[in-house]
Amino acid sequence: MPPTAPPRTLRPCPRTPNCVSTQSPDAARRMEPLPYGDLAEARARLLAVLAAAPRAKVVTVEEGYVHAEFRSALFHFVDDVEFLFDESAHRLHFRSASRLGRSDFGVNRKRMEELSREFLKRAPGR
Repeated sequence: MPPTAPPRTLRPCPRTPNCVSTQSPDAARRMEPLPYGDLAEARARLLAVLAAAPRAKVVTVEEGYVHAEFRSALFHFVDDVEFLFDESAHRLHFRSASRLGRSDFGVNRKRMEELSREFLKRAPGR
């Protein structure tokens, strides 16, 4: 029997302030994970939200994980956004971080607030 792969996790935020994560121990960079019911429905909903987001490119889609890249409009800097579905708690964890630089002027937090609102707004029964 082949060894099983370890469960996927989100990368920790770097020491720079250009990152937010639902798993950050730093309150200034922490956001709350998003509730969901059915995994397949939530993944399809997330992919629809990302497809509608400007300058977003989905890079990886796995059963419990999604990775997207967002490019800034002016200088085309890339931010990595990861989503991790926690099936035991039915919570969607995420991390959004700039690849380069130190400050992002709050762009990652604003992006995740907008994506979170849209994800919740599209929930079944809303």
